[in-house]
Amino acid sequence: MAIVLDKSQRWRVLGAHVALIVLCLIVIFPFLVILSVSFRPGNFATGSLIPDTISLDHWRYALGLPYQGADGRMVVPELPVLRWLWNSVKVATLSGLITLLLSTTGAYALARMKFSGRKQVLTGLMLMQMFPAVLALVAIYAIFDRLGVAFPAFGIDSHWALLLAYSGGIAMHIWTIKGYYDTIPFEVEEAAKVDGATPWQAFRLVLLPMAVPILVVVFLLSFIGTLIEYPVASILLNTDKQLTLAVGTKKFVAEHNFKWGDFAAVAILSGLPITVVFMLAQKWMIAGLTAGGIKG
Repeated sequence: MAIVLDKSQRWRVLGAHVALIVLCLIVIFPFLVILSVSFRPGNFATGSLIPDTISLDHWRYALGLPYQGADGRMVVPELPVLRWLWNSVKVATLSGLITLLLSTTGAYALARMKFSGRKQVLTGLMLMQMFPAVLALVAIYAIFDRLGVAFPAFGIDSHWALLLAYSGGIAMHIWTIKGYYDTIPFEVEEAAKVDGATPWQAFRLVLLPMAVPILVVVFLLSFIGTLIEYPVASILLNTDKQLTLAVGTKKFVAEHNFKWGDFAAVAILSGLPITVVFMLAQKWMIAGLTAGGIKG
């Protein structure tokens, strides 16, 4: 049956669509500016949104390809942008997997098991979220500086040290996953145990598949947060070959030497891993949704 809208309702729908279009344009405008800067000749931040002349020099620099400079000489990029991008993707992926491993098991213990001090642990995790990691930068540096003496792999200028530091920030993810576990009826696991499943099998084969949506969300949050994180990475990583992209891009904006064009190209390049991860995880976020734990 067709739905007939009166004139006032039609104007409201039209107004809502116009407002959404304007909002989308406002959101996408900064990206268009950065894209425009990346294709302009020279390293200037100001200019028209549509460049008069298209230059690919900034993109060649970001991709590590030599290009011809303004004086006619061949310029070889001195900054390993692609290596920084690989370091960022590697650290972000491993950090997301470690976060999932620790937060899923920790949240299961707090959601399903009864033990003394459980409420205190939950309160402590909630309080830990109130203090940003930047407040502990001095302590983090001192800890890993001393830790590197006994275990060089976890010392300063090591990706393993960075992963260990990031793994300490899972309090929010534990709370998030625990809240999702609480929405899944306990009777589902009880039924699996009646059929002969062990507690580990009930957790791995019953609970985790039903929690796929929140696990994907937690991985995405951890991946994006690690990819764009700067303060902790800036104090734990020193050499160029170990830097992540978030730390390395600072070298494009040095005093009296602002490489805005190169910076814009690298900024767009840094968004590609996040876009790819979102596209790959989209089907899991949709197909993995649970419609409820019990029929009836």
